[in-house]
Amino acid sequence: MKLLHSNAESIFKADIVVMGVPDESKSHAKRKGASKGPDSLRTASNTFEFFERDGKTIPICPMKGTLENKKILDFGNITRDGLYRLIFDIVTAKKIPITIGGDHSITTIILQAVNEALDGDKVSLIYFDAHPDFVSSTRNYYGSVITDSSNYIDFKKSVLIGTRAAEQEELLNASKRGLEIVTPLDILEVGINHVVKKIISKCKSNKVYLSIDLDCMDPGVAPGVSVPAPGGLFPLDLIYMIKKITENLQVVGMDIVELSPDYDINQNTANHAARILMETISSMDISFGRTT
Repeated sequence: MKLLHSNAESIFKADIVVMGVPDESKSHAKRKGASKGPDSLRTASNTFEFFERDGKTIPICPMKGTLENKKILDFGNITRDGLYRLIFDIVTAKKIPITIGGDHSITTIILQAVNEALDGDKVSLIYFDAHPDFVSSTRNYYGSVITDSSNYIDFKKSVLIGTRAAEQEELLNASKRGLEIVTPLDILEVGINHVVKKIISKCKSNKVYLSIDLDCMDPGVAPGVSVPAPGGLFPLDLIYMIKKITENLQVVGMDIVELSPDYDINQNTANHAARILMETISSMDISFGRTT
């Protein structure tokens, strides 16, 4: 199964390369099924972002931005073992990789590949997640992503957003490294525009990697995730923040992870994930890919 938005024939001819990693081997979640996430997102995109009329397939338009003149390749699904090489090759070719998981541990592999393709440049990580994923007492799983990726992150110019289910150990680790945490309550208190402007100001001098765990959203509207936590973001607020970030910062890669369709209701979470993907691409600055 491929995204109907895919309109490029090869990585060489693409601006943006989408790939799925149907793997949850590093997940400790009691709710299984994140390995079904990539194809669930594709199904939602192909079903609800296109109309069929008079024998024609007609795409809907993004709320803001455009998909015109953006060459998108859906590379298909790959194994976890093949992820590093593919990301390295995509970034080296000055294309933008978008990875659909799968569990969140794939982000560590991606960040290592991005770092080495950028000759060791650390990225600003903008990490939407209910959990900090900054456990250090246990390693190499979906809860230690930030710890395992420490060598590739510019912590002073990174931020966790939507965090609301943190262990004390994780908060201490974030404090020691100077990693800013923005909770849903913080957004409510100071306003979404203030938060967005602060993120842009903090990260504007760096290349940015964007990671979206779908559990950053409230489970009342996005129940199909591996580890739901109440009190989360609403989809339109999440989309607004992501679009502003991609409009104003040099995003060199992105992932969407932890979609667990077995726990979804009426494909709500998958539909939100598909919309996030489409709206992000529509606002993405692809000039990075066109410098080749």
